[in-house]
Amino acid sequence: MMINEPIFERTVIEEIKKYLHTNDIIVLHGARQVGKTSILYYLENQLKSQKRITYFIDLEDSRFVKILDAGVEDFLRLLREDGIHTDSREKVFVFIDEIQYLKDPSSFLKLIADHQKGIKLIVSGSSSFAIKTKFKDSLAGRTVNFEIFNLSFREFLLFKKYPFEEGKVYTTKKIDELRGLFREYVLFGGYPRIVLTPETERKEKYLQQIIDTYVKKDIRDLADIKDIDKFNKLLEILASQSGQQINITELSNTTRIAKQTIEKYIFIMENTYIIKLVRPFSRNIRSELFKLPKIYFYDTGLMQMLWLKGLQKEIIGNVFETAIFAELAKKYTQNAVSYWRTKDGKEIDFILKIKNHIFPVEAKLNFGQFNPSAVQYFNKHYGIDNYRVAALNGNPESKFYIYPWDL
Repeated sequence: MMINEPIFERTVIEEIKKYLHTNDIIVLHGARQVGKTSILYYLENQLKSQKRITYFIDLEDSRFVKILDAGVEDFLRLLREDGIHTDSREKVFVFIDEIQYLKDPSSFLKLIADHQKGIKLIVSGSSSFAIKTKFKDSLAGRTVNFEIFNLSFREFLLFKKYPFEEGKVYTTKKIDELRGLFREYVLFGGYPRIVLTPETERKEKYLQQIIDTYVKKDIRDLADIKDIDKFNKLLEILASQSGQQINITELSNTTRIAKQTIEKYIFIMENTYIIKLVRPFSRNIRSELFKLPKIYFYDTGLMQMLWLKGLQKEIIGNVFETAIFAELAKKYTQNAVSYWRTKDGKEIDFILKIKNHIFPVEAKLNFGQFNPSAVQYFNKHYGIDNYRVAALNGNPESKFYIYPWDL
């Protein structure tokens, strides 16, 4: 990471800070390039400004992997050689980036947590899949986990240095500006580096690098997939289907990839934060299990590069819907989002569950495209009187109509 790059305070940082002085190991999970390293640097800078002792290890450097794999004593020796003693009264904050590169990160972290009370660990890993397969149950009760995604729209505005206050009533001019910014966010996605790059051509190049690194490094090395071409083919087909129900049998027939292999690939894509399978909403769990899930990508820029081989000038409907999904998932967690469809074709894009409350959310490019019949049927059936239509164009003429930044 360039030292002179700006480091912005992401929304999740406030939550992480609550655990900086507990005995928990802080673990950041997330896809490549979503800003985990920047969050570690931000936290380290904060602690340094408070005159705390910190140490940063980047396991992309194989020399450090070798030292940490050799065991805790070699790790402590490394600290001592750099003038850091862990037997003093003052806690040492050790940041470890890309923890999944260790042979047995679980054992290493457990030994530190149990026997080195003078060390506070804050670690990151480039994929949930890689960490989960290496983290054993021995870490139960010792970690607090945070999922790091690409930027939400509010974080996008922060990176753009555009002033925004949640819930404030804005002028027509300001709404038009926000509309333009949200359009940019949907068209190019929310990877921090992409947001900070002005030229479309460079954005495309960087997105392609993210795809290549993910496919060539994470998938080949971490997920141990031999047939990269088949994986790539499936990834591209799924990108064209973001927002649609997926049928494993149909995918198998189309791609000539075995159903079991497709299920494995989708599991890996979901556990490396590229896609999310959204389940149908049902109060009857048994009926839910027999319905097809919908697939969504977390990043609309990545999705379009995979599907259309380039970034677009106009927003396509399912790309907008994908952006709304990503906003809901980041704000309310992915498991709070489901969808609803009846056998006779009534459909609602998203059902949002917050605590014990549920309400429908429809994503439309224009408020005028909204047809209330499915929502009315759903609300009558479940005895609720609330819903949202999130749209970019037109005027929100009802209290239920909102712009995407008001989700």
